Amino acid sequence: MCFICERIQRIKEGTNPYFVKELETGYVVLGDNQHFKGYTLFLCKEHQTELFTLDHDTKMKYLEEMSIVAEAVAKAFGAEKMNYELLGNGDTHLHWHLFPRVTGDIENYGNHGRGPVWWYPMELMYSEENIPSETELEEMKSKLLRELERVL
Repeated sequence: MCFICERIQRIKEGTNPYFVKELETGYVVLGDNQHFKGYTLFLCKEHQTELFTLDHDTKMKYLEEMSIVAEAVAKAFGAEKMNYELLGNGDTHLHWHLFPRVTGDIENYGNHGRGPVWWYPMELMYSEENIPSETELEEMKSKLLRELERVL
């Protein structure tokens, strides 16, 4: 079973603490690490590796729902700009990375200033300091869920 399928199984079992909401084509979850406050993933319900392998209607609905999730993330966490990534080189299961961006979120790291999230050092992005406390996680989930309910 792939890592994303394992996370989805934990959602179904009620043991994934990062789970926010189930939509028609996927699951909304907060990222384990939160340097970019509100970093969210949208996990496709189907175990597919490419967008083009989804049937047309599912693909269109998945893309629409991803956009809705991104809007909710932006509103919930005050994003000035959203970054969207659908990579799948590591975990070959369709899943979007949605990063709310604000001015200064990667400044002073390699003199890059404004740029993609991957310019921020990985060891800092994934450091234990960026794992939200249980209280912080619950607050973030509530905030995102409220915005999702508004935009849906």
